[in-house]
Amino acid sequence: MSEEAVKITVRPNGPLRVEGPVVLQDAEGRVWDLTGKPGISLCRCGASENKPFCDGAHKRIEFQSSPTPPSAG
Repeated sequence: MSEEAVKITVRPNGPLRVEGPVVLQDAEGRVWDLTGKPGISLCRCGASENKPFCDGAHKRIEFQSSPTPPSAG
């Protein structure tokens, strides 16, 4: 059974954008209903009032983080 790969994009100074078929569950195993959502944005800054989802708080607190993969070589 072939499934499309999940794509996770690290947004500069912002959230993690997750696109593709995913299951999001909390530490107790409760699952969020993501029906009809082609993607979600997960908070990286810790300031969202809608955790684990991004609510744009990173802009208000001027969150800074733009990680990039290490260079090959």
